[in-house]
Amino acid sequence: MNYIKKVLNNFYRYNSLLIQLVKRDLKVKYRRSILGIVWTVLSPLLMMCVMTVVFSTLFKASIENFPVYMLSANILFGFNSESTSQSLYSITGNAGLLSKVYIPKYLFPLSKVISGLVNFGFSFIALLVVIIITGAPLHISLFATFPLLVYMILFSLGISLLLASLFVFFRDMSHLYSIIILVWTYLTPIFYPLEIIPASYQKFINFNPILPYINYFRSITMQGVIPGIYENFICLLIGVISFILGMFVFYKSQDKFVLYM
Repeated sequence: MNYIKKVLNNFYRYNSLLIQLVKRDLKVKYRRSILGIVWTVLSPLLMMCVMTVVFSTLFKASIENFPVYMLSANILFGFNSESTSQSLYSITGNAGLLSKVYIPKYLFPLSKVISGLVNFGFSFIALLVVIIITGAPLHISLFATFPLLVYMILFSLGISLLLASLFVFFRDMSHLYSIIILVWTYLTPIFYPLEIIPASYQKFINFNPILPYINYFRSITMQGVIPGIYENFICLLIGVISFILGMFVFYKSQDKFVLYM
């Protein structure tokens, strides 16, 4: 309990530093880029065009408005994968700074998650453009994206803290996690309907921790339905479990970081 109180106090004390870290992450990502942050909007649009051409013919009978179906899942999954992948290097990449002055170490993976959240915001604009172009209805339920993002931040931050800790001690985590992300992508119904998976295997897909978030997002973007208490509880529960696990591992190992950096 005291540690949580300390974390909250440090968060307010170092919030200006956190903002600077986020700005730095965004500047580094788009350095020497002519279009800069515009690519955050263009990238999902271009990906949507390619995926629509490749897969819409295969699944047009079972997926209504494939572009929105695919893009809504893709940008949400991308938020998580980008945040967690960047967080891998968040501690080791700031070893010089951490060895000179005291900075709460969790700020570095947190900055990666917030940077991913900013990029998600621009990708969300791309989703709105696709909804308008395809003639899909703009539902007022889109406002339910805000609680969903709270759940996603908890979920992604938990994974980020865990990965940042493990990478300090096991540098092979970068190679392993790239494989995990690849497998995770194909085990998530981003561009295919869950119904094409044999019934005997669907129960394993349902254990995919990001699937409830994707179903939540598709409900509010495609069906205009705000998920009920059960769906919100599941998303919150997964996020809280992820966050607690990540914080526990990070807290237990952070004092040893300097010995391995």
